Amino acid sequence: MNAPLTKVLLADDHAVLRRGLKGLLEEQEDFVVVAEASDGAEAVSAALAAEVDLAILDVSMPRLTGIQAARQLAEHRPNLRTLILSMHENEQFFFEALRAGASGYVLKSAAHEDLVPACRAALRGEPFLYPRGVAALVREFLDRGADSTQSDPLSARETEIVKLIAEGMTGREIAELLHIAEKTVERHRSNVFEKLGLKDRVALTRYAIRRGLVEP
Repeated sequence: MNAPLTKVLLADDHAVLRRGLKGLLEEQEDFVVVAEASDGAEAVSAALAAEVDLAILDVSMPRLTGIQAARQLAEHRPNLRTLILSMHENEQFFFEALRAGASGYVLKSAAHEDLVPACRAALRGEPFLYPRGVAALVREFLDRGADSTQSDPLSARETEIVKLIAEGMTGREIAELLHIAEKTVERHRSNVFEKLGLKDRVALTRYAIRRGLVEP
């Protein structure tokens, strides 16, 4: 008897990479990519609209990051497994991904080795922690204490809005995308500038780049 197919959503803003990852997954008899997305908001919509068992989300995408998308999916489809795919061996991204409900964090540089095992671990309900980085990350986490990972002064919603402002979206466009009032966007924007001590959009964009919310 054939194993049941695992239906996968693959989200990355680079079409060539998506094609390669799709080929890697579909070499397995029990994986099929049923949906693709080129940004985080599109990934959330696709995952909510289609019958998907596993979502693989690039950490750095337009509109919503993979971590922001994973957080939304955890709220709306708690049984859906998610994996974060990243170029960055980065402690902050790693812990943010786990807090967002992702089952694992896979480095793109090791995807040919790690992606399929990570998918299988996620489907079993087990975490996948990339082998080359986890020892150092856990050691530093224990040395510094759990509170050190909570240093970001912004809420999840404020972080979403920072990303969208840095991508050049207007208050009205952000309100439409996030399904909130334009006045709410402006309130969040004012809170962000006050919390971060920033004066203008240029400074905010620099902050977003440093945080890895947008690419330079």
